[in-house]
Amino acid sequence: MQLNRIKAITLRQFYLMRNSVTRIVPMFAWVAIDIILWGFITKYLNSVSESGTNFVPIFLGAVLLWDFLVRVMQGTSMAFMEDAWSRNFLNVFATPLTISEYVCGLVLSSIATSVVGLVVMMVLASALFGLSFLSYGVMIVPFLFVLFLFGIALGIVGCAIMLRLGPAAEWFIWPIPAVISPFACVFYPMTTLPHWMQMIASILPPSYVFEGMRHIVAGKGVDTSMLLLSMGLAALYILLAYGLFARVYRFAVRTGLIARYSAETVS
Repeated sequence: MQLNRIKAITLRQFYLMRNSVTRIVPMFAWVAIDIILWGFITKYLNSVSESGTNFVPIFLGAVLLWDFLVRVMQGTSMAFMEDAWSRNFLNVFATPLTISEYVCGLVLSSIATSVVGLVVMMVLASALFGLSFLSYGVMIVPFLFVLFLFGIALGIVGCAIMLRLGPAAEWFIWPIPAVISPFACVFYPMTTLPHWMQMIASILPPSYVFEGMRHIVAGKGVDTSMLLLSMGLAALYILLAYGLFARVYRFAVRTGLIARYSAETVS
């Protein structure tokens, strides 16, 4: 694995964004809308609740963390889609570039875009709605890392789906976070779910992240077992996602799909 090749993949994304308003604005716009919308919802809940519970770190903090995961996933898959839309695969893989170098380049691109979105969300949540990140403590860092790893895994899976089924399969990729969110327990404890949904939630790293953050907000401290389990699961999903992408890529090369890429579904 050579760093200059990874850097080349990342630089391509930078050059695409550098003078493109249509690529830059979405990095800020959607996260700002989510924070503002949920910020006012939490303010309303605080005003009508008689329990004295502060819903800002519970709900607005959960939205911020979930949006971060979604931005990480989309950062990875969008970088891949740029190559799909421009039919650039043959150009890229005609070089000595390896699959691992290409995937690492996508990951670095996702880091850059997701960090921008995270900073925007944190500034808006703090300035407009008084969300104090001190309430989470330093443990927000490893929990964010778990969400980052799982977001990368989802992004790589999305890339594999699109590589196998063609650019039109992007419509299978966008709903992935929405499908997972009920099982991720973003806004409610895992015990709220029926048993069959709890079984699925128990193998998803985000469910332990949000359970752990609720423990911290409630003053119960950090559940180390949840954190370690979520990290282990996230690392496992990264490996499985990479294995899936590598297998799909080899299939696409062996069958010639990579040379027949078009805007429609390939078979």
